[in-house]
Amino acid sequence: MKIATTRAVIATAAILLAAGSLTACSNGSSNSNSASTASASSAKIGLLLPDSVTARYESADKPYFEAKVKALCAGCTVLYSNADGDASKQQQQAESMLTSGVSVLVLDPFDGEAAASIVAEAKAKNVPVISYDRLINSPDSSYYISFDNEKVGQLQGQALVDKLKKDGVAAGAGILMVNGSPTDNNATLFKKGAHSVIDTSGYKILAEYDTPGWDPAQAQTWVAGQITQFGSQITGLYAANDGTAGGAIAALKGANVSPLPPVTGQDAELAGIQRILAGDQYMTIYKAFKPEAEQAATLAVGLAQGTKPAASATTTTKGGASIPSVLLVPVAVTVDNIESTVVADGLYKASDICTADYAAKCAAAGVK
Repeated sequence: MKIATTRAVIATAAILLAAGSLTACSNGSSNSNSASTASASSAKIGLLLPDSVTARYESADKPYFEAKVKALCAGCTVLYSNADGDASKQQQQAESMLTSGVSVLVLDPFDGEAAASIVAEAKAKNVPVISYDRLINSPDSSYYISFDNEKVGQLQGQALVDKLKKDGVAAGAGILMVNGSPTDNNATLFKKGAHSVIDTSGYKILAEYDTPGWDPAQAQTWVAGQITQFGSQITGLYAANDGTAGGAIAALKGANVSPLPPVTGQDAELAGIQRILAGDQYMTIYKAFKPEAEQAATLAVGLAQGTKPAASATTTTKGGASIPSVLLVPVAVTVDNIESTVVADGLYKASDICTADYAAKCAAAGVK
């Protein structure tokens, strides 16, 4: 499998940063009213993230976003809330931010359908909304910034298929698919991308499951049931992210499955990287959260200051609307390129990964 370089991610962000002062068409109503009432030096910017079970949001997205806003606008304030996997709670959080006078909302929806009502309320107050990481099914989002999510699924599926073939697993062998949340549009795209590879691979999908709220515990419970049903027929396991991968692996270990089948993941969580070193998880997808969060902050500050930064792409919502977009490049990570991806990019220090339990594995993998 050809592994993309993280330089492509940084290059994409750099292009948009350079274009940030240019004017382009964007969806949604003008924010001229909100911009006029909040000066460029003291705007409030709302950041709404979807859940607490995905480690990246608190450890990466939030601090990177806040730091970039501060660098661009020292007097601007970031108002932050996490929905904790509850669409109704996210609605209330957004309404509170709108009442408090935010100039822009950066919204990573727990439920991309339900979040359309947040966009509608924001539009009524002339507050632009940036759809962050997950697409909102609304024609009125001003921007969408994320990764090529169908490509994510393709990378996961290809990595799994290539590993099975490398290990000499015969055609017709069985794969379980642990997909993401049914309310997350990104999960739909991951699944579509993975199916595009697995369905034509010669391997058989034994069963698949859409994991409510990306909950690792529910993934674990489902996989445990499939082990009881299929046993040794399970030769590979597609997991849509590192959290569900962790749940799946816990179920496999709980059933004393040995050796473990190759398991995919996503988000390059620290625990996922360590599982890859230990040989429990085969791969993950690294999405460079820093350029994603920083570019969202750049867009948000631009909108708060009354400009409409240019976008490098467009994305079509489920309802058919075209949203100006920034789509960054995902990178597949196995034990062979941990050092050249997540360590080289500064997502983790080698010392973060190579604790006492993993020191020998790090040395063998060249992580230093």
